[in-house]
Amino acid sequence: MDTQKTILAFALAVVIFLLFQAWQEQNAPKPVTPTAVHQSVTTPSTPTPAGASAPAAVATPIVAPVSTSFRPATGPTVPFQTPVFTGQIGLKGGDIQNLGLRHYPQAVDNPAPYPILDTAAARLTIQQSGFVSSDGQTLVAQFAVPAVQSADGQPIILTGKAGPLTVKKTWTFQPDSYVVEEHITITNSGSAPWSGSYFDQFLRNDRAKSHMFMSIFTGAVLMHKGNFSEQSFSDIRDHPVLKAGPGWAGMMDHYFLAAILPPEHAQTQVYARPSGANYVAGISTPLPILAPGQSTTITQQLFLGPKQQQTLAAMGRGLEQTVDYGWFSVIAEPMHVVLTWFHGLVGNWGLAIILLVIVVKSIFFYPSAISYRSMANMRKLQPKLEKLKKEVGDDRQKLGAAMMELYRSEKVNPMAGCLPIVLQMPFFMALYWVLVESVSLRQAPFILWIHDLAIPDPYYILPLLMGVSMFFQQRLNPAPVDPMQKRIMSALPVIFAVFFSFFPAGLVLYWLTNNLVSIGQQYLITRHIMAAKD
Repeated sequence: MDTQKTILAFALAVVIFLLFQAWQEQNAPKPVTPTAVHQSVTTPSTPTPAGASAPAAVATPIVAPVSTSFRPATGPTVPFQTPVFTGQIGLKGGDIQNLGLRHYPQAVDNPAPYPILDTAAARLTIQQSGFVSSDGQTLVAQFAVPAVQSADGQPIILTGKAGPLTVKKTWTFQPDSYVVEEHITITNSGSAPWSGSYFDQFLRNDRAKSHMFMSIFTGAVLMHKGNFSEQSFSDIRDHPVLKAGPGWAGMMDHYFLAAILPPEHAQTQVYARPSGANYVAGISTPLPILAPGQSTTITQQLFLGPKQQQTLAAMGRGLEQTVDYGWFSVIAEPMHVVLTWFHGLVGNWGLAIILLVIVVKSIFFYPSAISYRSMANMRKLQPKLEKLKKEVGDDRQKLGAAMMELYRSEKVNPMAGCLPIVLQMPFFMALYWVLVESVSLRQAPFILWIHDLAIPDPYYILPLLMGVSMFFQQRLNPAPVDPMQKRIMSALPVIFAVFFSFFPAGLVLYWLTNNLVSIGQQYLITRHIMAAKD
């Protein structure tokens, strides 16, 4: 096998990877038609699973119906705004119905805050909470208009009723934080003891998006006893999840996460299940038996924001696992750290990518030099290889033996170019996932026409330049002896330019910069080898 075959194998491996991503996207479950905000809610059933011990404070098992007539609130709301949020809390349920992230515009040409929670049918994602009594009745609190309706440094306090329960819910928003604190005080105002559970969940429709060759997970995420899992909507419909024990639950899309975080060691239940055509993921917290006049308090947090890996890791709850780099996490995570550090220096993600290429190329400078020397020596042998081909004719077996004998006599190892290419491939794949997963590159501009490195080049200039760079790089390599192989190699720049026209501009910039640096290094080495005397 000569170096050309190695390069061809590498290129085809990349193409196969891209095709595999496309196949995953095409065979993903089709999204269901989003239902309006009046869709009935599914509340969690909360019997204690077999083998698990029930909390001591709960006297009887709590069984909730599979579905109820409870519908998401459409009545009065309480508006609020913080440096990072703008949103509304519904007085029915006391839950956040709409929430926009002020630092994250919906699009480059749409400065409206990104709606991480939304009651609109097309983008349905809302918080829901309530109570399930031990006899299976679902209770939703109806709150009065609060005296203070602003979250600017002051908590929002709601007071209302849910059947025999008096409920006081306090929302606390910290400045410049995507963590929201929720305190719920429940008092039995009835004349008989009450037992049950409190549930808090996110309801979302399945609005899967096509990302061409990029397979992006959207669905529920659960943490149960330290074990993190992603639950796709198709998995939830086929296999609903209910697990007893400490953990958290939420809904995730490409760049953003909405998660309910009970106290770290609270004995709760995490669940994910279908709700009509929609899906819910949430937390069920067993409550103690409340005698008339008795009270209990639940305290928990909600994370509602971007999947910034450092921010999530600092919370210490495993939330950073929602940033999934796949098989290449070992390489991708350090690359993300280096990329972020470069951005801190230069203030431009495109320049940070270019600097990252230089670092990676520096690491592989000597292995690459070995590869390029091998290619240059192979190029020097081209006249002799062409002569052999004419002498041998179409006898491929005899030609192969003659070529190997020539390599031995000339002390040229065609395999010398293999290792650097194989070593660099994981770095490319790792960066692919860094660019796809990193919310920092969402809507990040570079220069001129590149206003968003996370989406394809709108004018296809970078893919075209990348194809041209591949063409010139091939001119420095020895031409294949086999005519069919030669035609395939000649077509690769065009094929890759077309493929990469669908890829994020940041990834194309990485490949283009890598090619340009490689061309410079290879040109100098080739010129030196070709100028040397035999």
